[in-house]
Formats: sequence, structure tokens, C-alpha cells
Amino acid sequence: MRVPLQKFLDLSTQANKLNIVRFAPRNGEGFYDTVKKNIEKYFAEHNISPYSNTKMKLKTVAMIALFFVPYIFIVSGLASFSMLFFFSLWFMMGLGMTGIGCSVMHDSNHGAYSTNKLTNKLLGGIVNIVGGYDVTWRIQHNILHHTYTNIDGLDEDIDAGFLLRFSPHSKRYKLHRFQHIYAWFLYCLLTVQWVTYKDYRLLFHYDKLGLLRKEKTTLGRELVKLSLYKVLYFGYILVLPIMYSGFAWETVVAGFFILHAVAGFALSTIFQLAHVMEEAEYPRPSDERKMENNWAVHQVLNTVNFAPKSRVMSWFIGGLNRQIEHHLFPHICHIHYKKIAPIVKAAAESHGIPYQEQRTFITALISHGKMLRSLGAS
Repeated sequence: MRVPLQKFLDLSTQANKLNIVRFAPRNGEGFYDTVKKNIEKYFAEHNISPYSNTKMKLKTVAMIALFFVPYIFIVSGLASFSMLFFFSLWFMMGLGMTGIGCSVMHDSNHGAYSTNKLTNKLLGGIVNIVGGYDVTWRIQHNILHHTYTNIDGLDEDIDAGFLLRFSPHSKRYKLHRFQHIYAWFLYCLLTVQWVTYKDYRLLFHYDKLGLLRKEKTTLGRELVKLSLYKVLYFGYILVLPIMYSGFAWETVVAGFFILHAVAGFALSTIFQLAHVMEEAEYPRPSDERKMENNWAVHQVLNTVNFAPKSRVMSWFIGGLNRQIEHHLFPHICHIHYKKIAPIVKAAAESHGIPYQEQRTFITALISHGKMLRSLGAS
């Protein structure tokens, strides 16, 4: 259960390109060492694996089915009797895409689903089938976001271009005064970016940073693979429904945007509610590029849980309402987050570290809206 600070990234060779920061060292008796020992003890005493179990495998089948069963109805023409039913199938696919992203490919790309690397690779590769790309996702999410959470210039999850301001340290434009109003619409377009141009842009960006080399691949190879996946994706998600659904092409395209509006909004809110919040610290490094806290403390201070008592929420979004646990132990399958959360909370409280939670999803949404407004105002 090591924290993968240097698993993918050789900080010494990348410092000039990434302008990285260094976290304070652990002392062997601090928060992370304590909570890590206690969680290892929990798994040992209960004789269970930190990876997936039968419930997780059943959930995997359910999430994949939620995406592909409606698709089968669409391309088979079985939905041609009703436009409302047709659009409801695309809506369900949007939920399925969200479920796959949060509950299947997310754990797999963290290596948390199975001890078998091939299983993780195959299930993590589902993101390629639903329009994303596993290579760019792992670099942006596993390496940059999980290591440098909420650090401006390093965590690309808080870099939303000029339209949205997610950090008090990024440049503010006049239009940001209204971002708490228009952000929700932009969230609906998140996955449209992924399936069209974003992965291409990231490949060129990460190649310049030398991060593709760290993945033992090249820009040319990844461009070919990515293009093949995009052809496959648009072939089955648009071309086949236009040919066989029984509806005109513009109706199919409308369904496509319904799918992505649902998935984009859901995925955006799930991840933004964990970090772009009033409780987050957004610390800045010193002139020597050093952080005041060690990595684990930094994660807790910049992450917020929400709706921890909601079983439906926890099941559907892969435990990502408990992002504190996920950020500290990304190699533990989310199916165990409910059990280890009290251990993490107790360790945080005993070390005087705020363990931040929003009681419900709605209260978290409101808090996020307030944070957007605050970031846009000053």
C-alpha cells in the first residue's frame, strides 16, 4: 500500500520540466505511518484482501451492463417505437459511463482492482471503449492529481483553461464573476472534450514533459493507438445507431449529447466536490519549491468527503464520496472505503488534522457553488 509518489515519476530528472515541489518528509511516527499501520492491521485481522471481492465483481457486471444493454436496444432498432424511450436509453448509457468511470476503470487504472496486472489492464482499458484514453488518464490523474493535489501549475484537475477558475492562485478574468452560474453547463461538456480533442492535446503536452517516456512509450505510437480507439468509438456510438436505430441522424446526435451531458455533469461534480471546496487549503510551495506538510497531510487538508452515509451514492460512484480514503490509499479497492474510513478519521483526529466532510451531496454542491463564486469574485 505504498503511496506512489515516485512510482511513475523520477522527480530528479523531471524537476526542470515539471517545476515540481517536494513535500516534507515523514518521521515514522506521524499521521500517515499510524494510519497505514492500522489499516494493514485491519486487513490482516479480518483476513481479507484490499483488492476486489465478489460484491465488486457483481458491481462491475452491473455497470458495464448499464452502458451496453441500452446500446444494444438502440442499434437493434428495438427503441424505434418511441423517441422518449430512445432518449431514455442514451440517458441510461450516461449513467453507465459514469458508473464504469467511477467504479470499474478507476480502481483498475490505480491497480486496486486485482493483484493480476492483466486484469487491471483489461478493465482499465474499458475507458478506451467509452471514449477516453487510459494512458493520458493515468498520467493526469494517478501521477499529477494524486501527487500534487490542488497545487496550482501541477494538478491539472484544477486547470480548466480561462473559462473556469478553480484555484485562488490562477489568473482571474472578469467573466469568472459569473462562473458559479455557467460552470454547471460547462460540466456537461466535460466528456465531449475527452472523446474529441483533449486526449490528443494531452499526448503532445505530456510528450514535451517527458512523461510518455516514463510510461515507456512514444508520441507516435500513442497517436496511432489513440486514433484507432477514436475511430472505433465514433463508429459504434454514432455510425451504427444512425444506420440501424430507425431514427434520423440528428436524433442520434441528440442522444449522443444526452449521454455526455449526463456523464459529464456527474463526473465533474463528483471530482470537483472533493477538492474545489471552501475547506480546501490550496497551499503554495516556498521559494525553494518545498511544501510545509508531508504528502499525506497535504492530501487530507485538500480533500473533502461528502454524503458518507449514502449507500446509493457510495455504491454508484465507486466510493469516491470518500475521497480522503481514496487519496491516501489509491491501491485499495473502493469496496473497502466504508470500513477503513473510521480508521482514517480516528488517526487524523488524534494527530490534530481536520477530517473534512459534507453531510450530503446537496450540501456539498452548495458549498462548491459558493467556492466558485468566491474564486470568481476575488
